[in-house]
Amino acid sequence: MRKERFVITDRSWAIIEPLVPGTVSGVGVTAKDTRLFLEAVLWRVRVGGPWRDLPPGFGEWNSVFRRFRRWAKKGVFTRIFEVVSGDPDFEYILIDGTIVSVHQKASGAKGGLKIKPLVAQKVD
Repeated sequence: MRKERFVITDRSWAIIEPLVPGTVSGVGVTAKDTRLFLEAVLWRVRVGGPWRDLPPGFGEWNSVFRRFRRWAKKGVFTRIFEVVSGDPDFEYILIDGTIVSVHQKASGAKGGLKIKPLVAQKVD
């Protein structure tokens, strides 16, 4: 795993760190490596693959996934997005539907969509 390919810079992390649980400055349990966890989430979204394909350097895939689900339910990602969305330096980090690929079956590939489009009926 090449850390020079990571997305979150020191400047970015300084802005994001106070917004996330599990950091040294927060209350409660300090997570092992919150910054690495965020890199894992960003890697997975950029690649578009399943959680099971997460490189081992990010940690055990199921642990990363479970933490991702906890954060999603708590609104942590929404909070991060709201704070950094106005900063032009975060344009590469921010993720939206325009860059996330859809699984082939979701787009109607063989074995996928079974719904047939409505056909206009003739009016006499």
